[in-house]
Amino acid sequence: MADAEDQVIVGLEVHCQLDTKSKLFCGCDTDYRSDGPNTHVCPICLGLPGAMPSLNKKAIEYAMRVAKALNCTVIHESEFSRKNYFYPDLDKAYQITQYDKPLAEGGYLEIESDEGGERKIRLTRIHVEEDPGRLVHMGNVERGKYSLVDYNRAGIPLIEIVSEPDMRSPKEARKFLNKLRATLEYLSVFDSEKEGSLRVDANISIKGNERVEVKNITSYKGVEKALLFEVTRQKNLIRRGQRIERETRHYLEARGVTQSARSKEMENDYRYFPEPDLRPLRVKSWVEGIVLPELPDARRERFIAEYGCSLNHARTLTGELKLANFFEKVVASDPKGLSPLAATWIADTLIGELNYRDMDLDPVDPESFTELVRVLKAGTITDKSGVDVLRVMLDQRLKNETRETPAGIVARLNLAKTDGDTGAITAAIEEAINENLKALEDYRAGKGGALNFLVGQVMKKTRGKADPAELNRMLTDALKKREA
Repeated sequence: MADAEDQVIVGLEVHCQLDTKSKLFCGCDTDYRSDGPNTHVCPICLGLPGAMPSLNKKAIEYAMRVAKALNCTVIHESEFSRKNYFYPDLDKAYQITQYDKPLAEGGYLEIESDEGGERKIRLTRIHVEEDPGRLVHMGNVERGKYSLVDYNRAGIPLIEIVSEPDMRSPKEARKFLNKLRATLEYLSVFDSEKEGSLRVDANISIKGNERVEVKNITSYKGVEKALLFEVTRQKNLIRRGQRIERETRHYLEARGVTQSARSKEMENDYRYFPEPDLRPLRVKSWVEGIVLPELPDARRERFIAEYGCSLNHARTLTGELKLANFFEKVVASDPKGLSPLAATWIADTLIGELNYRDMDLDPVDPESFTELVRVLKAGTITDKSGVDVLRVMLDQRLKNETRETPAGIVARLNLAKTDGDTGAITAAIEEAINENLKALEDYRAGKGGALNFLVGQVMKKTRGKADPAELNRMLTDALKKREA
């Protein structure tokens, strides 16, 4: 726990694009990414004179799903307002949003705290608004000669989720975002793979000092990195006796730093007033009929109860919808028999191998992975050989090569255990001891690491095919004989 005077205080404002087929106030298609700039626009989303907005019902339904899932109170009558400011990507010079009468208030999301256990992150509000357009900078964002504006994104439905300043570290902020992303995916209202689908403004301070807002962070890793930089920058200022200014800063992801942009705006700078072209939004009877699917926390508890997963494995497996679905497909044919081993191999081994290759889960075939788990469970191969088989499977998918079955890979690479060939293992043990007499002396001196070292040497000689438990027994016996 940090000292009170060094306590980090973080609150987030998270903008999430709702995955609707049309924009918030018009019928323009939201799937514009494969088309040219400014091709998915109309007089309404461009705010041309005389164009009247018409509210997208599906966007409001999606927003209410999120509000209920995050334990918010949905306000039965909310209202849209105009937020006035000038910026090149804001086509109307105002943004249609919600101000003093948002769709939902309160709520919370629970995360794993840095100290262990659960931390409840309170929410202030959720409101609905339209996305502005997008600036395309020509050259370096700081020193480019000019920027172009693409209004295809203008009018995409957004929800802004505003948290209370309840996070106590950059790591907790990232955990909050990961949990929020998972919840949105479970609700089927959000596509995390779309560019710009989630953007974050972070407010951060050191207790007793002014807060700083870091704007438009566009990645989950970026949030943690930006806040880590700010923690260091602000603490250094405090140590030097300098004052932290209340300001807005931009995160420059390529350099991993934040840069001062302007002094912090106040609410009255935006000159909010009610949107005259939209009636108040009344949802009392509507919200009562919204039924939520199984959410991450409930699925985590079910994985523990139904499949016997450990808490850590259950957290990992349910932290992403694709991963949770993949696990259940892998164990579907024999839940009780396959679940313990499958949970370990997916949460610990598969995820690590995918991250190393910067590879998505989609190409991995659940049926093939089930076969690999069955081969491991049967004791046909060692864990080390299992990793080798998995790597071949992933590399074949990554390179789009002919896909072999796990059994075929085991046969081709001769990875089956050598349980029956005790002579070969005995010979490998003798070679390993004779080649590493220093390890033998260390073992005699009671150094426990010597045994593990020799096990590793024998496993190399047997290409990982020796059963670890049997090898430990045989090696221990051989070492005892050397002591006699």
